[in-house]
Amino acid sequence: MDTSPYLDDDFTTLYQQLIGTLRWCVKLGRIDLHLPVALMAQYMAAPRVGHLDQLFHMFGYLKAHGRSKLVLDPAYPNIDDSYFITADWSEFYPGAIEPIPPNTPEPRGNPIMISCFVDADHAGNLVMRRSHSGIIIFCNKAPIMWYSKRQNTVETSTFGSEFIAARIAVELIESLRYKLRMFGVPLTGPANMFCDNNGVVTNCTIPESALKKKHNAIAYHKVREAVAQGTIRIAKEDTKTHLADLLTKPLPGPRMKELLYHILY
Repeated sequence: MDTSPYLDDDFTTLYQQLIGTLRWCVKLGRIDLHLPVALMAQYMAAPRVGHLDQLFHMFGYLKAHGRSKLVLDPAYPNIDDSYFITADWSEFYPGAIEPIPPNTPEPRGNPIMISCFVDADHAGNLVMRRSHSGIIIFCNKAPIMWYSKRQNTVETSTFGSEFIAARIAVELIESLRYKLRMFGVPLTGPANMFCDNNGVVTNCTIPESALKKKHNAIAYHKVREAVAQGTIRIAKEDTKTHLADLLTKPLPGPRMKELLYHILY
């Protein structure tokens, strides 16, 4: 909603270069900057003076917090299986099994547990009212993949935006599971997906639940079929401990530090 003057050509080029630098920082592990960089990258074509000031603030933050490191803990997470509901999906998705390539090498070494936190900020963009997806994926307790991006469509409900984010998370998990298997890394079972939306959790754990919004059908069935295949299992995560909040909405400093404690130090 910034209304400051547009930058001239030289400062626009500087703005784009700074965004490129910050993207590399995010790629190298600065998850705390992922959301701000994703938000400011939306204005690369026509940035304003206020947008450039925000980038300078980000570099000031990096200068003050320049020694943050990823917590790559190989230990298994302590996950209570009672959070997950087991159901018979054979009537709704008959023959649904996770596709495993026939040329997969023999698994060796310790098995890996995949966990995923997924969230969406419904209609967070005040200009076009598109939602923002946030996903972070762990192997055991080590964060290895993070995603923060504005969605391509305008969703009329939180349910729809959360299901879009869940569908993206399923695709990322499927790709990761395929890659690990081709490396010969054994997996413990389904990936654990945590979401703070009751509607999404209900529709993905109770086979009989009906879809009320037909335009969400593709994401709806993609996620449910992944559950039926045994690729993922999904459970409700309390908003207070939902790590994906870091990638969907700006947070107050104390709240941000509380969540970052599990990822960066």
